[in-house]
Amino acid sequence: MPTLSIERDALFNHLSKTYTDEEFEDLCFEFGVELDEITSERIEAEKNAATTKIKKIALDKLSRSIIYKIDVPANRYDLLCIEGFGRALKIFLNECDVPEFTAIIGDTFETMTVYPSTKSIRPHVVCAILRDITFTPESYKSFMDLQDQLHRNLCRHRTLVAIGTHDLDTINGPFEYHAKEDINFVPLTHDNESFDVKDLLDLYLNDPNYKHLKPYVPIIYESNGNGYPVIQDSDGTVLSLPPIINGSKSKITLQTKNVFIECTATDSTKANVVLDTMVTMFSEYCSHQYTVEPVYVSYVDEKGHEIDKFITPQLHTRTVRVSVDYINSMIGDVSLSPEDIVDLCYKVQLAPAYVYKPETNNESIIDDFVNKDKKCTKIADSEPKYVVVTVPPTRSDILHPVDVAEDIGIAYGYNNIPKRTPIASCVGSEQPINALTDKLRDEIARAGYMEVLTHGLVSYHDNYTALRRPIDKITSASLSNPANIEYQIVRTTLLPGLLKTLQYNKGTSFLKGFKVFEISDVVITDNEHTTCNTIVGTKNVRKICAIYAGPTSGFEIIHGLVDRILSLCEVSPSIACIKNSKKKGDSNDEDKFRVVRENYEYSIIEDKDDPLFFTGRAASILLSNGKNMKDVCIGKFGILHPEVLKNFDIAYPASILEMDLECLL
Repeated sequence: MPTLSIERDALFNHLSKTYTDEEFEDLCFEFGVELDEITSERIEAEKNAATTKIKKIALDKLSRSIIYKIDVPANRYDLLCIEGFGRALKIFLNECDVPEFTAIIGDTFETMTVYPSTKSIRPHVVCAILRDITFTPESYKSFMDLQDQLHRNLCRHRTLVAIGTHDLDTINGPFEYHAKEDINFVPLTHDNESFDVKDLLDLYLNDPNYKHLKPYVPIIYESNGNGYPVIQDSDGTVLSLPPIINGSKSKITLQTKNVFIECTATDSTKANVVLDTMVTMFSEYCSHQYTVEPVYVSYVDEKGHEIDKFITPQLHTRTVRVSVDYINSMIGDVSLSPEDIVDLCYKVQLAPAYVYKPETNNESIIDDFVNKDKKCTKIADSEPKYVVVTVPPTRSDILHPVDVAEDIGIAYGYNNIPKRTPIASCVGSEQPINALTDKLRDEIARAGYMEVLTHGLVSYHDNYTALRRPIDKITSASLSNPANIEYQIVRTTLLPGLLKTLQYNKGTSFLKGFKVFEISDVVITDNEHTTCNTIVGTKNVRKICAIYAGPTSGFEIIHGLVDRILSLCEVSPSIACIKNSKKKGDSNDEDKFRVVRENYEYSIIEDKDDPLFFTGRAASILLSNGKNMKDVCIGKFGILHPEVLKNFDIAYPASILEMDLECLL
């Protein structure tokens, strides 16, 4: 959930009124956001003074202005700056109308030509111009902060969309979007020094002074002969090297009057949302408020022939028809009339809204009314059953009628919804597998083992290679875009997590042995090699994994845990297993070793094939239920191979157990 930091006095200036902290917190609750923290630069510095060793002189220079930190929903991009947040609050309080955003189309367009060389890198670009804008130091800072917020949130750290803003008066259209190798320009981070693109990327990657740009370099670092994306004007001046840095010549300043905005992207939908957000937030500073000048975007082929064209920004406004009964059912025990709902729509920017009285359920009649007439004419004498709301370009979060119902509920006030006892009475209980594992956790902890909880995502190396097992891409569920090499697949075994727990706790004494366990899920795929038969293609398997590491391998300790777990689950050892375990001179009465679960029994046999274990020091656990399951391997235990211990930098011998639990239900 993004956090918006706003200076209190600036916000109250936008709202044209003041509140106490308690009053503003209540207002935030009514509006559907949360006032997370009240702080200041001075307070934040004093909190960190002990670790950063800030001098008192430096502390005194910091601002004491109160800052509100507000948690806003992740899909409300229009609330990520003081302009959007303040405007939304004023509309919510019925102190201003919902603005109407207009694209002013003149006799000619600025144009952006997109060449096919960009297809394999960042194929989409959208543009807009804010004419005759007036920046103040506060609005300029907010303009830059909104770009940072969008880059972190919707743009997914510039991988999906990168925003470039330029002083239009310093450059000359038409503009071109290429992918080139021979790029040389003065970047925004330098005043006069020109760089070749490869040298510039290496500088950002290795110089600690540019660590804020380092995370974005890998996005385009490996061009693989396809070139680097670049936007240039008609004079060849480099406007930007997306998604890394803009050129110095077109830098935005407080004196800038005309702003050219370009968004390059791998996702055209998100690019349009980002552009709409930028222009709707800051067009209020234009001489003609809430107006924007569009740009003609032309896609050409290798020969320069136009193959596609767009005019951006879209400023997409649409209508949504929602049933009144549906809205009331979603909110709760309320009976809002269509007229009430229309009034509430204006508080949450879903306006203009209309009461619709359909004569039939004919969709063509409804579409004709919504898209053409837009008047509250009486079509039939029946009671109104629908409202038609207008979704402005600022509300890209409205995707479904349920989103409209949610906003109507906020406008109505959650505190105003009557409390009532649910009509349906349901009895809930634990899933059997959860009940079993909760009981096992208690018993295993009593046996001296410490429970741990480890990551569900691992690398191929940790899950297979480090365990001396062949990589099995068929059984494992892999991630198509892992954040890093440590999160390539969903684990198919719990063992890497336990071994890493030992690796990261080498400072702990192992003299008395170190015993840990985990009961959790692994994931396997559903294909011809498995019997999952699940609709999603994978399924969770509940397993237990335990490890003992110490001065000795402790094979007998892990063996004892195996017998304890199966005994708790009322599974008897087989007759052959009992005879094999008896000492010389013991009674021949095998029944005293039997437990009460009928037909269930287990056997333990030597495992010679698994490279995870020390040769001749491993065993498989076979389970039979006397019916449809005959000697099925449900787990293994044994002494880990020294190479496995070396791969995880563990200096002591260790024995492990890993076993499926669902078959013990």
